[in-house]
Amino acid sequence: MVARVIPVDPFDLVIFGGTGDLAKRKILPGLYRRFLAGQMPPEARIIAAARSEMDDAGYRALAGASLAEFVSKSKQDEKAIGEFLERLHYVTIDATGEGGWKALKGLMRKGVVRAFYFSVAPSLFGDLAERLHSHGIADGESRIVVEKPFGRDLASARALNAVLAEHFNEEQIYRIDHYLGKETVQNLMAVRFANVLFEPLWNAQYVDHVQITVAETVGVGGRGAYYDKSGAMRDMIQNHLMQLLCLIAMEPPYHFEPNAVRDEKLKVIRALEPVPAEDIVRGQYRAKPANGGAAEPSYAEDVDNPQSRTESYIALKARVANWRWQGTPFYLRTGKKLRARTSEIAIVFKEAPHSIFGEEESWRANILAIRLQPNEGMNLSVMIKEPGPGGMRLTDVPLDMSFADALGEDGMDIPDAYERLIMDVIRGNQTLFMRGDEVEAAWAWTDPIIEGWESRGDRPKGYDPGSSGPEDALMLLHRDGRRWREIRG
Repeated sequence: MVARVIPVDPFDLVIFGGTGDLAKRKILPGLYRRFLAGQMPPEARIIAAARSEMDDAGYRALAGASLAEFVSKSKQDEKAIGEFLERLHYVTIDATGEGGWKALKGLMRKGVVRAFYFSVAPSLFGDLAERLHSHGIADGESRIVVEKPFGRDLASARALNAVLAEHFNEEQIYRIDHYLGKETVQNLMAVRFANVLFEPLWNAQYVDHVQITVAETVGVGGRGAYYDKSGAMRDMIQNHLMQLLCLIAMEPPYHFEPNAVRDEKLKVIRALEPVPAEDIVRGQYRAKPANGGAAEPSYAEDVDNPQSRTESYIALKARVANWRWQGTPFYLRTGKKLRARTSEIAIVFKEAPHSIFGEEESWRANILAIRLQPNEGMNLSVMIKEPGPGGMRLTDVPLDMSFADALGEDGMDIPDAYERLIMDVIRGNQTLFMRGDEVEAAWAWTDPIIEGWESRGDRPKGYDPGSSGPEDALMLLHRDGRRWREIRG
């Protein structure tokens, strides 16, 4: 099966921070793949802007090296790469001063979509927004893309929204969360709202609980200085996992339209109950001894802060106070240096109210598991009779749909999240982007949780690298008569 590609309108896309890690790893490779797929019109141009002194040729060499490193070999077409690089331009710019802005204005064209990607620290958002307007580069039709973090608490999120609102209206601001660009996340809405099979069961009457897991095998790496001021709650729960929870719990929007979808997500966030201390487990990975292999430092060593109380792991039980979900808990967990790299949403349905096959056969529940990574897809576990002459013995088997296997002989070429989201910016489609009030509502729920453990002086529990997290996290479910799904890659 070949994916249908719809070309976008001609555009000028300016990437502030165009020499940075995100641009090299995600933005440029994503744009190249869209070019290769035929989605980028001949008139499209990409303009990188950063502090480094460089000309177009120098930047094209840098971009070419990024494509060689971060684009799969099967996609590296020498002729196509050459044509793509010809679309790239570079401007040396001072985000907080006046240098380079006149040159940037001279590169902008009339009659095309103008988009500005703020791949820089949030502290520079206001300076960039102000200069784009004072130099006449942005207008009422321009779009800006801003990366997380969208503040570190409610006060800073409001301040950031206010700064952006001075120069751009809400319809021009695209707050990007790459999890929402994943094919499986969008398919979650299709599964829920396009299949009568699931929607009648999608409520507290039939769903026992929901588990959302985002596990990583890596540590904080070179992000230690940032991460130690953030932690897993701010870095993952407040945005990525919150968005997944919203898509699971939201009511059907009246139409698949940006504000209709975001209105329903906002209702979920506002319905989240406060989380008591006993429903939160925080962890911090320990050092890994050599034991015949390579030793690995602890979290405290990675961030160079022996007294750190920042969590590299968090698990919590959330409750949505509305009619659909009353009594159904949502268990969220995320962490670093865990057993496998995986992102999964598991909808665990209730057991049959009465088993006609005997008590020993009644303990297993149907589970709809949605895999975001790796191997995107879904499977539904159903009970069947175990083959053989041994009587009516039950076993559960998965109805499995891996996108790579199900959508064609060689699998459909599924766009990376950044590819999809950047093209949505050019189209002017905000469905998969967060609105300002949504961000603020998420912080309003998150802040009291963080303030609680800070005021109590709680320390994270230690856990071994390569494990599933702290032992206390197992008890979070065990005391409710449930258990976590195994973390598998």
